[in-house]
Amino acid sequence: MSDSTPSTHPALPVLTEMRGAVMWITINREERRNALNEEVVLMIDRSIEAAGNNPDCRAIVLTGVGDKAFCAGADLQKGVQGGAFDVDYSQPRHYLVDLFNRMRACRIPIIARVNGHVMAGGIGVLCSCDMAIAADDALFGTPETKIGMVPMMILPSMLRIIPERKLLEMCITGEPYNATQALELGMLNYSVPRAELDGKVDWLLSRILDKSPTAIRIGKQAFHAMRDMSMESALQYAQVTVPVMASTQDAKEGIASFQEKRKPKWTGK
Repeated sequence: MSDSTPSTHPALPVLTEMRGAVMWITINREERRNALNEEVVLMIDRSIEAAGNNPDCRAIVLTGVGDKAFCAGADLQKGVQGGAFDVDYSQPRHYLVDLFNRMRACRIPIIARVNGHVMAGGIGVLCSCDMAIAADDALFGTPETKIGMVPMMILPSMLRIIPERKLLEMCITGEPYNATQALELGMLNYSVPRAELDGKVDWLLSRILDKSPTAIRIGKQAFHAMRDMSMESALQYAQVTVPVMASTQDAKEGIASFQEKRKPKWTGK
């Protein structure tokens, strides 16, 4: 699959690798079940920023090392005090907030390759991705109430994906859901046997990479903008955006290739 070597040393907690037009971002903390800390979150944030600024990057795959966990949430090794729940009041935003904002603002598709269990803050990362494919033996849950907390930081992302009643049950009970249930709740696009996970990710990527990168970037930006608008405002936004989109080189090439019955040659402009 890879046509390049990893751009970071394997000892680092997050690995990045360009595979053709796709940036792979891998949480590399198998011994901590790929849990999040400030360093991990900042490295993911910077990697997504770099991918978004790279005109040759067409998609991002976010995953974890191993087959036990995609992301177990915040690293509680240091406990509540001095750990993941500490807040530096001199900073305007928590680093996890910055990551979720970055994922939302990124104009290229982010696909979660769910290689194992997803818990607590990991659910927020999952719900902030645009699409998700999971191994069918993965479990999903927000067990924060079991340690006297609630999944506060990840609720905004979850509220946009999971139906309210099911979400409230998940947050209050802290009980896990299997991959079939996660699929039914809209947390996943696909759930497949573990042996088929990489093949399904490649299949989805193939259906992205042959499309106009310009249309995808504009479309993803419009999707997130419209979701928070009233119907009237969304329609106004759409009618302004359509002629802008139609003026791009990709749109002109797409129409020409359709008329000439040939495959388009996208420039991403």
